This record gives sequence, C-alpha cells and structure tokens, in this order.
Amino acid sequence: MQIDINNLSFAYGHKLVLDKLSLTLNPGSFLVIRGKNGTGKSTLIKCLLGINLVKNGMIFFDHNDVNNFKGWTTVGYVSQVIDEFNYEFPLTVNELLSITKLRKVKENRKLKLLDQMGILEILNENIGSLSGGQLQRVFIVKSILNHPSLLILDEPTASIDKNNVEYFYETVNQLHSEGTTIILITHDEYLDCYNYSHVLQMNPDLSYAFRKRTATEEKEAE
Repeated sequence: MQIDINNLSFAYGHKLVLDKLSLTLNPGSFLVIRGKNGTGKSTLIKCLLGINLVKNGMIFFDHNDVNNFKGWTTVGYVSQVIDEFNYEFPLTVNELLSITKLRKVKENRKLKLLDQMGILEILNENIGSLSGGQLQRVFIVKSILNHPSLLILDEPTASIDKNNVEYFYETVNQLHSEGTTIILITHDEYLDCYNYSHVLQMNPDLSYAFRKRTATEEKEAE
C-alpha cells in the first residue's frame, strides 16, 4: 500500500501536536518512527487509522483520501496497550482468532503464525489466563492473519519478554519481504534486527527528519 502524507497538522484543542508533516511511502516500504514521548508518534498513528479526524487532502492510502478510504480490512494494527480489552470474556485464543477473521484464513497459516510467535501451545487457553506478553502476541497474530497491505505497530514489543522478541522480528521481516507496507513505532535499540527501509525522527520542537536507510546501517546489519 502506498502512503502519502501532505502537510499534516493536528492539534488537541489549542495544543499543536503535528505541524506540516509530509512524506511518501511506496508500496512495500518499512518505516520506523522514533522520537521521545510527547513528540506525536501515537497521534500520527491515530490520524492514519482515522481515529483522529484530519482535513481532506492530508493523508492518502493508494491515492484514496483517508476520509473516504473503504479498505480498512486490508489494514492491520497492534496498539501499545490492550488494557481496554475484556479479559474476563470466556473465550479461547483459537475462538478469538476465528471470530475476528475478515477473510477466509487457512488453518495452517494460523498455526504457523502462532508457532512463529512462540505461543502455539496456548491455542486452546482462555484469554483471561494469559500474561500481558502472551496476549500481546495473540493480537499481533490477529493483526496479520488476513495478509494486510498495511501493518501499523505501536511499540508492539513493550510487553513481550526478550526470549520471544526474536519471533516478532522474524515475523515482521517476513511480512515485509512478502510486500506488506509496515509502519513501526519503537524505542528498540536493536534496529538492525528489522529490515526497515526508512526512518522518521519526530522531535519535541515539531521538526521532522525523514530519510532512507543508509548504506552504513545496511552494512552494520549484515
């Protein structure tokens, strides 16, 4: 999916959070967003998801204005926090993944993704019995079951222990190699674990640095 952002500005009341941000991501790009807390990273994601309403002409998905975009089933999203989810609802992991499928998904793909994320053994566990890290990985699997054209990840490894983060790296890089456009917010120091193509640095003074991955960074990742 191609993403075009044109002079995007957004404010909460009188507080300007995003100021004339512009960038273009070609289909299959992998953008890493970095910046200190309060620099507008999650606000940008909410604008992309249509949660924060923006003016026409500021955001386009495959040349369609976000305000008229109809292809939300092709967008996967994992938030940083999942506290709003009802853990007490009597539902197994398998049932959760089954009822949220928007397209027909082969059983072996579901099992493969669960295995890649190191949680295959909890397939029939009740979601209320899972740790925060396990539940976060379930929601990662949920977000990529339908082969999304765009995958947006907001600090997805925040609740995942170090032993399982490697599964996440492998899964995201595989999706990127298959042509999925990825936008990832991360404070992860180990950026060379990701096959990212671009970096957006967001600063407290509402300035931005958007660039391609450098040859030096490519070499260091080898």
